[in-house]
Amino acid sequence: MEQTGISEPTGLGPSEKDKAVLPPALAILPLRDSVLYPKMVLPLVVGKERSIKLVDDALMGDRIIGVTALRDSKVENPEIKDLYTIGTAAIILKMIKMPDGSLRLLIQGLSRIRIQEYIQTEPYYRAKVEAIPDQYTKDIRVEALTMNVRSLFQKVVSMAPYLSDEIEIMALNIQEPSELVYLIASSINISTQERQEILELQDVRQQLERITFFLNRELEIMEVREKIQSQIKGEMDKSQREYYLREQLKAIQKELGEKDERTLEIEEFKEKIEKANMPPEAREAAERELNRLAKMPPAAAEYTVSRTYLEWLVELPWSISTEDNLDIESAQKVLDEDHYDLERVKKRILEYLAVRKLKKDMKGPILCFLGPPGVGKTSLGRSIARALGRKFVRVSLGGVRDEAEIRGHRRTYIGALPGRIIQGIRKAGSNNPVFMLDEIDKVGTDFRGDPSSALLEVLDPEQNYAFSDHYLEVPFDLSKVMFITTANVLDTIPPALRDRMEVLDLPGYTEEEKLMIAKTHLLPKQLEAHGLEPRHLQIEDEALRLIIRSYTREAGVRNLERQIATICRGIAKEVALGKETTEVITPDKVPQYLGPIKFFSEVTERTSVPGIATGLAWTPVGGDILFVEATMMRGGKNLILTGQLGDVMKESAQAALSYIRSKAKDLGIPEDFYEKNDIHIHVPAGSIPKDGPSAGVTMMTALASLLTGRPVRSDVAMTGEITLRGQVLPVGGIKEKVLAAKQAGITTVILPKKNEKDLEEVPEHIKKDIKFIFVQTMDEVLEVALEKNQSSKGKHPKAKVAV
Repeated sequence: MEQTGISEPTGLGPSEKDKAVLPPALAILPLRDSVLYPKMVLPLVVGKERSIKLVDDALMGDRIIGVTALRDSKVENPEIKDLYTIGTAAIILKMIKMPDGSLRLLIQGLSRIRIQEYIQTEPYYRAKVEAIPDQYTKDIRVEALTMNVRSLFQKVVSMAPYLSDEIEIMALNIQEPSELVYLIASSINISTQERQEILELQDVRQQLERITFFLNRELEIMEVREKIQSQIKGEMDKSQREYYLREQLKAIQKELGEKDERTLEIEEFKEKIEKANMPPEAREAAERELNRLAKMPPAAAEYTVSRTYLEWLVELPWSISTEDNLDIESAQKVLDEDHYDLERVKKRILEYLAVRKLKKDMKGPILCFLGPPGVGKTSLGRSIARALGRKFVRVSLGGVRDEAEIRGHRRTYIGALPGRIIQGIRKAGSNNPVFMLDEIDKVGTDFRGDPSSALLEVLDPEQNYAFSDHYLEVPFDLSKVMFITTANVLDTIPPALRDRMEVLDLPGYTEEEKLMIAKTHLLPKQLEAHGLEPRHLQIEDEALRLIIRSYTREAGVRNLERQIATICRGIAKEVALGKETTEVITPDKVPQYLGPIKFFSEVTERTSVPGIATGLAWTPVGGDILFVEATMMRGGKNLILTGQLGDVMKESAQAALSYIRSKAKDLGIPEDFYEKNDIHIHVPAGSIPKDGPSAGVTMMTALASLLTGRPVRSDVAMTGEITLRGQVLPVGGIKEKVLAAKQAGITTVILPKKNEKDLEEVPEHIKKDIKFIFVQTMDEVLEVALEKNQSSKGKHPKAKVAV
């Protein structure tokens, strides 16, 4: 088996070779990675013993042999199945014996052959063959294909470095289409399988069509290659041209005594470092980085990274502070202008100002505004900054899960930047802004770190004087910053972080407070936002009360502002249509703009039958009332609890039932009422999860009402935790719960005795309208809560107990 040398066809052989007679059987020489076509010449190197024997025998005879390509060039000792059946009869034109024993041959194809049957395998293959003539009918399509092939081949030769001009001349001189196909197939870069495919096609038209496809493919490859080379050369030429021009510019600037851009930039950085008045450690880092930058070529990848780092260092307000407005009366006026009520928070800010007036180097406080949505926590921070005369920066921490958001990324990362704290300081332009960290209770944790742990250093006055950002790698003093955080709940804030903050509660607003806020803040704001003037719209106080009471149910005022905005849009539409009117919104007109009433009191309806009691609950959006319903049916001593109750609330229900069973005789209830009955306690609404111990009193009252047949008073609501001994323990959220009771029309509220002190936070006008009863035991609760009217007992007979 032989391997071909790298050569191109050398033209047609002498005329006597054309007249060679093809014998019926030929010795078969396998070819590796090559296909020989009729009339084409191919150099070979013969090295194997059996192949040398084949050549020697052929030279002693008519010098005609058969050659065929291997199906797989990796096969070392080919068998008959490894050879193609279509090959070429060839004549040996020249043979040279080399010193190492191998032979160098030059062979020329005579005609295509088909191997019919192998008649010998040793010492070499020999087979019966038949010649395959070319099927050729000269017509216009064949001529057109031939001309197209010649044209494409000329283009390929002009673009392919591996093809010589002699090949193009030979192609132009060949008249026969099949010979032209063979010449081109032998010359261009196609695989052995594709060359064999050309050889096996008998119809010349098919050969021309196939070689056209290969030429087009080669031409496309050459064009793409040339385009790539052109782009690379263009980029290199552009770079060389820019380099040459830069060098010329440097020479010109040197002659004129001017400085180049890079030198000017370095000097500008030096000047900024001087003006920045950095601490020694930061200055040392900046000068070290500037020295590195001066030695770098501008085209270096590190140049931009180093330059960006220097920009951050020189632009931070290391020593720039705004002067505090220490006029307490002026600050009080600003706070009152922006927010109604919130006296406790305002008092804390004014106390801070007073201390700052007496002690100039006081560290900034770390405050946490805790309250339901919409009570003005974020806007209050902005108002505090205005009152103090400081810059205001707000960063939302909701959903932050990456520690690098706080501390920044190290400069080894591509696109690294400082964390949000340093970014906010740079944005403020001073080192003592009011910095608000919004939604600190919604910080998350994942595999990238714990942002709340990174905040421990930020929010600790004993540590934040040397806050280290991963990007800067030099300490920055945050002790002058006044940090204010906001949260809806404290439970999700880690204890260590909670301990670093002074928590100020911002409870929900009362109806009167919402009325004043709507009149003094919300209505003027919405009139301006909708392009209206005060003469276009006026809303009566009773109409605002109706909106507050029947169209919103919230602790804050966001939904109230939306409802006022809806009315303003309706008026704006009328004004835009050219109707100059002054609309006075009365309670009767409110549904025209806001639709039917959304919320109404259902206390009287819900508590008109035994087994239903009204409780008071605290939610993240303020206080609310809840109903506890109890019923009894035949069964087997089961307590059924529904309404998405948490574990603590379920335990309160079990404690209430146990107490009722232990006091059944005193309450006038059969002692065996639970033996053959099931008790079902349900707390609407079922889609809302509920938990906590404060519903214990309400559950106990509902059960007592059910079993005694005495309804609970519709004007009474209650809250408190119970024990198995019937004691009533204190609970939290008293102000929010009392406000919810007032909004629901409750006139009597039962509270634990130890919660009496919490009424100090409730506004006086609310306390005037509600009667508060403080209790220590459940007996006192039932005495107040259950109806005493005998006619009521007749109307609602005592529940019968199945036995």
